[in-house]
Amino acid sequence: MGLFAQENKQIFHNYFYDQRRSFFESMPTDKNEIILLGDSITNCANWEEIFPDKKVKNRGISGDITLGVLDRMDEIVRSKPKKVFILIGINDIAQKISPEKILENYQNIILKLKNDSPRTRVYIQSILPTNDEFDTFKNHQGKMQMIKEINIELEKLAKENKVEFINLFQYFLDQNGKLSKSYTNDGLHLLGPGYLLWASIIKKYIE
Repeated sequence: MGLFAQENKQIFHNYFYDQRRSFFESMPTDKNEIILLGDSITNCANWEEIFPDKKVKNRGISGDITLGVLDRMDEIVRSKPKKVFILIGINDIAQKISPEKILENYQNIILKLKNDSPRTRVYIQSILPTNDEFDTFKNHQGKMQMIKEINIELEKLAKENKVEFINLFQYFLDQNGKLSKSYTNDGLHLLGPGYLLWASIIKKYIE
């Protein structure tokens, strides 16, 4: 089951999580992998098309939370990846998981990487903004202040652990301080131009 007791299973396990996790665990590893790790926002991009000359692997699972990522870290560190880019937390916020618990899980994710794959370069990416003018994902909306506060703490956590922090948040805002409609059609997930913007921000770190 991983790191957690049976009673915690329902928090992050569902059919899709278990299907995708099983797929990841069944795949062979490569040397010098670059892993993008997170939830649906990572999951929904074909990263190998965006960075075709790199050994980029998508390890996003839609609906995942920090606890779910932590529980599947054995698969992440198995290949001793060259780099890991982490973007996780918006579903925790939607599930009313406390900022303290989110940061604790992040800390344990970083420690797992440092202990089991010490040569891996770790990049923490800020949680993206949302746009409450859409009502598709109501539980994720109205939480912008919390997103900002957690991002501040994630930047501190990155500094304390001597890993890189990438502030994606600022690049996706419209003039009203919300996730721009140029980049989303549901207030949470990204359209193609949003992924291209994201890729342009992290390109220098990927390469």
